[in-house]
Amino acid sequence: MMKTYRELLEYGKSCLKENGIETPELDAWLLMEYVYQVSRTWYFLHEEERPGKEGEERYTELIRKRSRHIPLQQLTHEAYFYGLKLYVDENVLAPRPDTETLVEEVLGKLSEEQELEILDLCTGSGCILLSILANRPKARGVGADLSEKALAVAQRNGRNLGAKARWVRSDLFEEIRGSYDAIVSNPPYIRTEEIRGLMEEVRLYEPYMALDGHEDGLYFYRKIVAQGGAYLKPEGLLAFEIGCDQGEAVASLMEEQGYRQVQVVKDLAGLDRVVTGRKNQEE
Repeated sequence: MMKTYRELLEYGKSCLKENGIETPELDAWLLMEYVYQVSRTWYFLHEEERPGKEGEERYTELIRKRSRHIPLQQLTHEAYFYGLKLYVDENVLAPRPDTETLVEEVLGKLSEEQELEILDLCTGSGCILLSILANRPKARGVGADLSEKALAVAQRNGRNLGAKARWVRSDLFEEIRGSYDAIVSNPPYIRTEEIRGLMEEVRLYEPYMALDGHEDGLYFYRKIVAQGGAYLKPEGLLAFEIGCDQGEAVASLMEEQGYRQVQVVKDLAGLDRVVTGRKNQEE
């Protein structure tokens, strides 16, 4: 006999818990919400009803996939970031709440009145650039990534949001032209040897090239800091997301290249998460 909504939800919770999913109750509910497009209020009024074979099969299949630690966002193709609903898939990192700290810092340092040009390196889903553009209507942006598949995701998101953005396949600055008021980046920053210790959702299912920061995790910061000045306008802003133990090292790289007002900013958990600085006006 087919299960009721309540029985399906209990099955989902139990299956996810048995397979070591960190938030089994939440994930089981979010998949139910996704499959049946229902609210919690509706569910509580109808939990003893039977949704039918097709819905049951779809829900149980998604629960089985989540039990294999496939990220939830890859199953629903939905992620929410800084108030935006974004499409994601296996070709990009799912946006993290920690990254909103970078967006918040950049917005706090950018004028609302000026027409600005923003460059986002290693753009992935485009979440950083699109969040900035959504909150600075006079700004335009370029999102760059080496992965064509990631750029297809970013382009889809930009189109859905009607953003004034264009997308460029580029190995960092290789195909970038012009100068910018701000360069932002959440580059790969995990040390190669640490990747094998990451949770399965990240290690097995998210794109390796978006994680690997090479031996010491600082490879991309060195390159961007060293080359970025040539693409920044005077007083232009350079802003990074960083790993929680990289604040001092990235700040030092920027100071060595002559950036001023270098700051290390903590996230809501009190961990170092963002480094910002400005290009010298004389350059």
